[in-house]
Amino acid sequence: MDMVEHQIAARGIRDPRVLEAMRRVPRHAFVPPDVQNLAYEDHPLPIGHGQTISQPYIVALMTELAEVGPGSRVLEIGTGSGYQAAVLAEIGAEVYSIEIIPELGERAREVLRRLGYDRVQVRIGDGSVGWPEEAPFDAIIVTAAPVHIPEPLREQLKVGGRLVIPVGSIMQELRVVVREADGWRERAVIPVRFVPMTGRARESAE
Repeated sequence: MDMVEHQIAARGIRDPRVLEAMRRVPRHAFVPPDVQNLAYEDHPLPIGHGQTISQPYIVALMTELAEVGPGSRVLEIGTGSGYQAAVLAEIGAEVYSIEIIPELGERAREVLRRLGYDRVQVRIGDGSVGWPEEAPFDAIIVTAAPVHIPEPLREQLKVGGRLVIPVGSIMQELRVVVREADGWRERAVIPVRFVPMTGRARESAE
C-alpha cells in the first residue's frame, strides 16, 4: 500500500485499475529470497541470469500506457520474473508472455501458477518474432530494449492497439506506438534503462 501511494500514485499514475492491481500483486513473491526485503522499494532488482525485475513505477507506467482492461489480449515480451504479467492478469487481461531464457521462463510459469494467475501463458522463445498464431493483440508490452522496434511486433497489433517498448542501446527512451488504419503513430514518453533485447533483435542490430 505504501509503495502504491508514495512511489506510483504520487508520481502521476491515475488509472484506478492499474493502482489496484499494483496493490494486489505480491511483488516479493517474484524476486529471489535474498532481495525480498527490498521488493517494495522503487528500483530494479536482480533476478538472475543478468536480468532484473523493473522498478514498480515503470511497471505501473507501462501498464497504464498500454490502456489494458478486462478481456484485453496482451503480448508481453520478456517474462522475466513474471511480475508484469501478473499485474496485467490482475486487471483482467489475457496475457501471452515470451521469455528467451528457459530457467527464468520456467520459474515465472511456476510462480504465476502457484499464485493462481491462470490468465497467463508463458512460452520459451525469441520474443522479437512475437506470437503470430495468437495475434492480433490489443496491447504489446516489451520489457527489454531493442535498438530498433522489431517489425513483427508492429504487425501483430490490432488497429487501435498499443505497443509500449523501450528503444535504444546506451541511451533508451520508452515509446508508445499506436496502430492506425493507415499505419502507426509513435511518441516518446521518458528516458529509461532496460536490459538489451536478445535473439533476432540483437542479431539484426549488429
